[in-house]
Order: sequence, then C-alpha cells, then structure tokens
Amino acid sequence: MATPAARTAAPGRSEPEIRRHELANFLRSRRERITPEQVGLVRGRRRRTPGLRREEVAQLSAVGVTWYTWLEQARDIQVSPQVLDALARALLLDRSERSHLFSLAGAVDPAPGTDCPHITSALRTVLRQLEPIPACVQNSRYDILAHNRTYGRLLCDMDAVAPEDRNVMLLAYTNEQWRSSVMDTAELARYLTAKFRASMADHLAEPSWKELLGRLEAASPEFRENWARHEVVGSGSRSKIFRNAWVGMLRVETTDLWLGPAAGPRLVSYAPRDEETRERLERLQELVRAAED
Repeated sequence: MATPAARTAAPGRSEPEIRRHELANFLRSRRERITPEQVGLVRGRRRRTPGLRREEVAQLSAVGVTWYTWLEQARDIQVSPQVLDALARALLLDRSERSHLFSLAGAVDPAPGTDCPHITSALRTVLRQLEPIPACVQNSRYDILAHNRTYGRLLCDMDAVAPEDRNVMLLAYTNEQWRSSVMDTAELARYLTAKFRASMADHLAEPSWKELLGRLEAASPEFRENWARHEVVGSGSRSKIFRNAWVGMLRVETTDLWLGPAAGPRLVSYAPRDEETRERLERLQELVRAAED
C-alpha cells in the first residue's frame, strides 16, 4: 500500500493536486499529535484514534465534519482564510506551522507573523465554571475565540453563526437576532464602533483588520455613518440590558479580564446586576443543558 508521501509525489499530478495532498497530510499529522486534554475535551475509554478525531477538529473549528473529512481526503474544495484561521487555532499551530498551512492552501494569511492565540484546556474550564454567568474570549479585533454555553445563547444562537462571522462588530451590524436582543441598538452600535476605531489604531496596516473594515462598510450604511464620526472610546466596565429570546430581560455588568498585553485577548463576562437576572441566567443554563441531552 502506498504511503501518503508516495501518493503525494505520484507522477502526473498537477500542482494544485499536489498541494491538496500535502495539505491533507499536514492536517492529519497535526491532528494526530494533539491529545483531547490539550483542547479541553474528555478522553473516552474506547479511543483508537491517535490524537484528535476528525469530528473533534470539526467541532473545535466550527466547520462541518463532512467538509473537514473532504479536506483530509485532498478533495478539490474551496477553503477561506477565515476557516484556515479557525483550523490553525483548533490544531494549536505555532507561527511556522500556521504560515505553512496558509502556503499549502494558497491563501493569504489575514494575520501574518502572529502566533495563534491558544484557547487552552484550562481556559475552557474557566469559561465552563463561570456558568451561569455568560463569558467569552475575544481578541482586540472583537473576534469571539471561545465562549461558554450561556454566552452562546445570550444574544443569539452562536452555534448557528458561521465561524468567519463570529465577530462582535459583524454581529452588532448584520445579525438580526443579535440586534433585536439589544435594548438600544443604535447607541450600542455607535459605542462599539468607537471602541473598534480606538483598537484599530495599532493595526491600521494589518490585512485582517482592513478586511473586517471592508466587510462592515460594504454590509452596513449604519456602520459607514458611525465610522465617519471618528469617535473613540477606551475599554471598561459597562452596564447593559438585553432582551434575551429564551428567558426575557437581563440586566448585566460587563467586565474585561486581560489574558496578556492590553492589545491581546481578553475574557469578557456578563455578571447579573440583580437577583431576577441571576435566576433567569440559571434558567438559561438549564435550557442549554436540556438541549444538549
């Protein structure tokens, strides 16, 4: 039986086909070296696969299992930079491995020269232990890198959001469920835009930031109007009222806990401001648990 390397080097293959097989082999090798515990998963008793299973990588990357299987089978499918970024995070790739991944896929890395912000097993445990308090990890560009179950139902059904759209700015301007959960949508959108402009000052030349700005400008006249104001505001705690689709009104206080330098990722939590909100968050937690059973 031919080895993966031999199949890759088989004569008569076109360059795109060779690249697809190299990419498939690379993904498989990275998947097999990671233990479930490294990414916050529980190891089952009957586990024959070395490292992670394909469905686990798909789950961590928020992509379809069939689609990821096709990728490891070297099928001719399109892979966006956003999905490659999600795979790089899920597979805990370092800077060199991330660069290699994008090169094999023939894609431009939206954040070249940067390390993947690893969402460790310990950090996933912290997120889970905070429940019923909703919490997530965001980077300075407001990408949602990880979240607990109550945050996943706080403003919208996060599981229904495509990985490349899990960004607070995009959700605030383009996701109708998210927008309908906010009491004063226009005020919050303007506030978020001011925070985003202040944060972007350190990243003006970075492709990933320019790409996000372009998406927002193309998708929302409201964003273009707010962006033209050139308003800036710093980070800090803020009281918010949400109209949750599952349990009703929630009054919370947001807190940012920085996980590194101020320009890096942060843990954002939404603590209840009153007993009624606490009870409703507990109910939301129970609803999510029931849906998982």
